[in-house]
Amino acid sequence: MPNRLIHEKSPYLLQHAHNPVDWYAWGDEAFAKAKAEDKPIFLSVGYSTCHWCHVMERESFENENVAEVLNQYFVPVKVDREERPDVDRIYMLFVQASTGSGGWPMSVWLTPDAKPFFGGTYFPPDSRYGRPGFRTVLESLGRAWHGDRARIEQSAAQVVEQLRQHSMSGEAVSGQAMSGEAMSGQAMSGEAAPSSAAAHEIFDGAFNSFRRSFDMRLGGFGPAPKFPRPSIHNFLVRYSVMEKNEEALAMVLATLGAMARGGMCDQLGGGFHRYSVDDHWLCPHFEKMLYDQAQLAVSYLEAYQITREPTLAAVARDIFTYVLRDLTAPEGGFYSAEDADSIADPAHPHEKGEGAFYIWTAAELRAAIGDVDAALFAYRFGVLETGNVNEDPHGEFTGRNILYQAHTIEETARHSGLSVEAAQATLDRARAALLELRGRRPRPHLDDKILTSWNAMMISALAKGAQILGEPLEEPSYAAAARRALDFIRARLWDESGQKLLRRYRDGESAVDGFLDDHALLINALLDMYETSFDSADLASAKCLATRALDLFEDKEHGGFFSTPSGQGDVLLRLKDDYDGAEPSANSIMALALLRLGRMTGREEFSAAAERTLRAFGSRLNAMPSGLPQMLVALAFAQAPKMEIVMAGKPDSDGMRNLLKIVHARFLPFAVQLIGTDAFWPIAMIGDRPTAFVCENYACKLPVTDPEALAGLLKG
Repeated sequence: MPNRLIHEKSPYLLQHAHNPVDWYAWGDEAFAKAKAEDKPIFLSVGYSTCHWCHVMERESFENENVAEVLNQYFVPVKVDREERPDVDRIYMLFVQASTGSGGWPMSVWLTPDAKPFFGGTYFPPDSRYGRPGFRTVLESLGRAWHGDRARIEQSAAQVVEQLRQHSMSGEAVSGQAMSGEAMSGQAMSGEAAPSSAAAHEIFDGAFNSFRRSFDMRLGGFGPAPKFPRPSIHNFLVRYSVMEKNEEALAMVLATLGAMARGGMCDQLGGGFHRYSVDDHWLCPHFEKMLYDQAQLAVSYLEAYQITREPTLAAVARDIFTYVLRDLTAPEGGFYSAEDADSIADPAHPHEKGEGAFYIWTAAELRAAIGDVDAALFAYRFGVLETGNVNEDPHGEFTGRNILYQAHTIEETARHSGLSVEAAQATLDRARAALLELRGRRPRPHLDDKILTSWNAMMISALAKGAQILGEPLEEPSYAAAARRALDFIRARLWDESGQKLLRRYRDGESAVDGFLDDHALLINALLDMYETSFDSADLASAKCLATRALDLFEDKEHGGFFSTPSGQGDVLLRLKDDYDGAEPSANSIMALALLRLGRMTGREEFSAAAERTLRAFGSRLNAMPSGLPQMLVALAFAQAPKMEIVMAGKPDSDGMRNLLKIVHARFLPFAVQLIGTDAFWPIAMIGDRPTAFVCENYACKLPVTDPEALAGLLKG
């Protein structure tokens, strides 16, 4: 018999709908049961493509004996952290403060009024790996609740008060250092936003921090496991422009090159896996997340803009090809993720292995493309007869190969005695054949929910792709795909009557009020779409959404923005997201979006709110700027010389397209683009020719109609 999660829409909750655990979704029903029966709550938070979430389900939540203990002593509650990041953030802050680490699955025990008193991440069924067994923990906490209730409730109340104080002051909870994505400190009001000199010191401090953590030999920042953190790239390429610092750019280029050559990049199908387990970028954790594809596409696009290196553009195109082929819903929105695990042997459909969809034996390659082509392919992509994965503690890759670029195309051609062109043609045929063959394997689980925030990231990436790369020869075009996704959000996730943005769509249902990140990222996407197609409706929507976000989320007293809207009653605290991790913090994105809007519209309320946000996080930027590289991008935008590029004429005319090619070929991170009809000062074409006005610090140079003349104005 299924449990009540069968009625939910979240793919993660539905994965647990047939557990013997008597699961509840987060909400009033669970809290009412806990209070009526005087039971603590066991909160389990994860997401549908989480490998260790699957492991804990198999080991514990599908176990009848464990379920019996859970159901007897607790009210079990499941939360999809991608649907409810607000719930996840509060209890992850507690877990990281109390244990020094965090991750998913997250396991937290709460009083009936949702106050945490014990927590951790993955628990094995029995004591192992230096971790206590899950059943042992359950029984111990169950006894403690009945035998030492007063102490638990007192401790929980103290924890909540510490969390509350921390959320307002930025002091560490219980004196312990915060780590990872749960950091949530804010500066107090009354501080000034960083001055030009102070900003310069902050930028230098962040650069030196990233320089110290940079792996000079293999690329990336910090040791294994190596996670992509694209907001670091965003800051460093802008720092390289501001300070004419070639080393900052070189660190980004080395990292992007190593990632693209490694097994973390899907060498057949495009796109990137979640992170690399090893230092060499060979062995990834194989899940694929939409937010990684979107952010990394922008990293490669901006690096291409700066260097004009074709391989960088090719990686961005491969990301878009993957997303448009495998993560795009028929209605135009983008799905959230693909799992790391998949069925390795169709004869055993209940047995899944990590990366099974992506890995190959040498014999499989020969059978698919023939001995000669397989030898060439194996040399290029590091395929060995015995398998190429040395670090394989669970034996999942024995005799199999993760494809990576072991040799360049030039080395491969020399090795095979072919011209580069002939070798590339052979490899292209082999890739196509292997991709087609791989497509017949059992695919990894697809998390097909559509999230506003992650879709907004992808819309921004595609808009920038249309600008920087031009459109692909095949359909769909990048701009058209971005427009379809934006139209989907407007149709399915925007409630016009209530002026409300929703977070999630799945299986015909739109639900969950939008959080700050949904609003901030969508404002940013609307501005990117506006600068791509100059549709005035996009700019108008961005203004409307920003005004709504100021009402819902801004901390009027201290500055900055809460992650949750005012009046939300099912969470303990309103926190401010202030760490740019795998995803950028919503405060960082909001600050930049408001600065852009202020420059584009001339409306002081947007610029002032951005200024208040930078002021609110001033002490955080001074103390640990490397924690907020995306907010440093906003600070740089605020500090850099202001540039507006205003175009007069029809956006779809040949003359306008020729002028825009000049603009888009250059990395101009501190400029905004406008069409003349939306500018807040009057401009007009010269004669009947599309015309460009380049303005710096509110002083405009003479208008130009010739692309070469425009290129001259944009030099430097």
